[in-house]
Amino acid sequence: METAIWFASQQLGEPYRLGGAGPNVWDCSGLTKAAYAAAGIGIGTHSATNQYYTLAGRGKAVPLSQIQRGDLLFWGSGGDYYHVAIYLGGGRILEAPREGVPVREYFIWGSPSAAARPAG
Repeated sequence: METAIWFASQQLGEPYRLGGAGPNVWDCSGLTKAAYAAAGIGIGTHSATNQYYTLAGRGKAVPLSQIQRGDLLFWGSGGDYYHVAIYLGGGRILEAPREGVPVREYFIWGSPSAAARPAG
């Protein structure tokens, strides 16, 4: 989990590009997939929705009230997730947010609708 956070933190400032999977451009699920791959953990395909269902299928979903450092937060509704970010603790996330905004550390925005714990 710390390895995944370390990997993602090394991408801070890198540009966002839809479909980006590194090494120099990222989208949200490309960043989370590569970060957890660096830690030796497969979390699913290059898709926020797939990553949630892959982890939930392994019994790794967690209530939002119980999130911990290293958990993945998902935004979306109706079982379709359009964004995923790594929770850092203290209300902060590490994410590849959107076109024109580079990989950043930020506060939890909006209302995440699901969470999963890839490690543990």
